[in-house]
Amino acid sequence: MSQRKITYKFQPKNQSFLLLQPASAWTAIAGLLAVSILLLAGGAGAILNLIFPLGAFIVSIFLYIRYPILYIGFTWWLWFLAPLIRRLADYRGSFTNPSPILLAPLLVTLVSSITLVKYIPKIRKDIKLPFVICLVCVFYGFLIGLIQNSVNACIVAFLGWFSPICFGFHLLVNWKNYPYYRQNIQRVFVWGVLVMGIYGIVQYLVAPEWDRLWLSNVELVSFGQPEPLKIRVWSTMNSPQAFAGIMMPGLLLLFTNREILRFLSAGAGYLSFLLSLARSGWLSWLVGLLIFIPSLKARLQMRLAISIIVVSILVVPLVNLGPFSRAINTRIESLSNSEDRSVNGRLAAYNDFVIPALSEFVGKGLGNETDVGIGTRDSGIFAMLYSLGSIGTLVYLSSIFLIFFNLFQSLEIRSDVFASAARAIALGSFSQIGLNIVTSGILGLILWGFLGMSVAAQRYSFYQLYLRTQKDL
Repeated sequence: MSQRKITYKFQPKNQSFLLLQPASAWTAIAGLLAVSILLLAGGAGAILNLIFPLGAFIVSIFLYIRYPILYIGFTWWLWFLAPLIRRLADYRGSFTNPSPILLAPLLVTLVSSITLVKYIPKIRKDIKLPFVICLVCVFYGFLIGLIQNSVNACIVAFLGWFSPICFGFHLLVNWKNYPYYRQNIQRVFVWGVLVMGIYGIVQYLVAPEWDRLWLSNVELVSFGQPEPLKIRVWSTMNSPQAFAGIMMPGLLLLFTNREILRFLSAGAGYLSFLLSLARSGWLSWLVGLLIFIPSLKARLQMRLAISIIVVSILVVPLVNLGPFSRAINTRIESLSNSEDRSVNGRLAAYNDFVIPALSEFVGKGLGNETDVGIGTRDSGIFAMLYSLGSIGTLVYLSSIFLIFFNLFQSLEIRSDVFASAARAIALGSFSQIGLNIVTSGILGLILWGFLGMSVAAQRYSFYQLYLRTQKDL
């Protein structure tokens, strides 16, 4: 699809989110939503388990072909909401594990692989190559997994690793549409943070029945107890770590947004983010912020500092309210507590698994017990070593480092607040690799999605500089 056609269909300055235009795209999305609500209202949760992923996949193909900008937003919203829809389906039907509904965001993201198929013959020795190399490493892990592990587990793991890279690649190769992608993602996240933040607060104070049912069935003690004021907030996601992972980019992107709504989003978002009690997510946000601030020009740094002060004025009183302060303050104090059980458990896992993991030259392939969340689920490094082997891990990580190296050589994006934030988000997310599996699932989408946007911003900046130079000549 040519740039002219895309520009004609998408007029960001004139198109309001609330007007729900173009009509045909929003009709498809509203149709999926309406069918889901009707099935839930009728107690047909079991039917929704099948209808929802299929319907989401069909809608995503339609959006990808006809309305590619809306496809980006639709993908993010599927990741935001699919776990909550799964819990509602279980509540209105019967608990299903694994749930087919959780395949919906993976399938929707996988649609972006169409771009990969179209552009692979055009790949040269440029910044796209590291993306392709990582895809080859994942495909290698998939082949090994088919031999050594359960086929179903291998396929699901493959989708979790493969789809986010395809999504980032899709954003990169469509760099000429960067301004449209930027505006779409900013709008998606300002609303997403608001919705997820408010639901997270309600979840903590009320503990809705569908959340209590789910928590009772999965029996994860680390997520808290199925009672009000005793839950570690996971909001619309399926774990506190995943929720904190998706809120981290959303909260940083609020600093790039000029809509008044950002202040309401910040109040709800930061409070629920803290109530997740996910320390790795907090540290990831801090790393991202520390990278973001110095990457801006002095004028933009001043504007950011003012935004941080305003957000602090909004958030600090909320955090100190009675229902919230004790849980949050206790968790913050644990950051400096050498006797913390969680920290000691992670250290023990490293001691137990470091030698076996490093000795995995070939790897066990995707879908092994580490990759699906048993034993070393708290370490992305171990998951990678077991899944891809030490050789595959070295190649995979080297490719990511090459992308980051290229991004930090560029000074052109200093005047683009969103581009600087995207780069900081990608590195902030990657900084969790010793604590979480950041290369798969929602954390993988954040890493690769914002890597793709960062490189797209860089390409677009170079192109604009070239046009100005040609005009001067």
